[in-house]
Amino acid sequence: MFRPNEEKGKDMAAESEKELQQLKKRLAELARKSYEHNIYTYTGFLGMAEQDAFYSIPSGEMAAGFMLYGGREGCERQMLRFGDSENIGYEEDFPIACLSIRPLMEKFADTLTHRDFLGALMNLGIDRGAVGDILMEGKSAYVFCTEKIAPYIMESLEKVKHTNVKCILADASKELPVKEPERVCFTVASERADGMIAKVFRLSRNQSLELFKGKKVYVNGRLNENNSYILKNGDIVSVRGHGRFIYYGAGHETKKGKWSVSAGIYK
Repeated sequence: MFRPNEEKGKDMAAESEKELQQLKKRLAELARKSYEHNIYTYTGFLGMAEQDAFYSIPSGEMAAGFMLYGGREGCERQMLRFGDSENIGYEEDFPIACLSIRPLMEKFADTLTHRDFLGALMNLGIDRGAVGDILMEGKSAYVFCTEKIAPYIMESLEKVKHTNVKCILADASKELPVKEPERVCFTVASERADGMIAKVFRLSRNQSLELFKGKKVYVNGRLNENNSYILKNGDIVSVRGHGRFIYYGAGHETKKGKWSVSAGIYK
């Protein structure tokens, strides 16, 4: 039987600068192991700060090829794999499972949130790095997790909040079609990141600036502290605590000298 503490020490959740430096060393070791032994090596699920730490490692320390994947296209939390089929000689699937968590009696179930599901999973004693994105569907959720932890979750997870639930394996490719982001259009004075974030998430300019100061803004997976950064067509912006959107670019200039732009908000 799987024991939660078997995952301890392997979790790659990191927030402080010291933790991020330790993470970089661990990632470099995994890359070296993949290259020297001609095998695939994997991390747990990485958050945005951890992915940014990876991208900041000098390319000379990353001899092996790599790929990021979270269980389906568009996932924010992703597992990092070192190695590629061209050098290793074969392809290998990521060790990711998708679980469907549903109330036993939906009619009497609580109104459950992302936080409720995450809290219930963490209360099982597993590490954050073993769990990827949690995708809500009404009072139910789909959860990406490591293949190793999946049996333990299915056996142990019986309640979310006050609601009795059942947890089974799901086929993400069939049950979770990728949804197009919700397209929104608005006008801005410029394509600066701070102004765009303020518009998309309905914040004041000062609130938007605080997000940059708090290191909560990521563009294409990289931490961005430059609030005057000019967004480009196709940029994906993630704002911790608020959500994500893809920038579709500017259309035309209005009579008042502003730009008509559009973005897609991931729900």
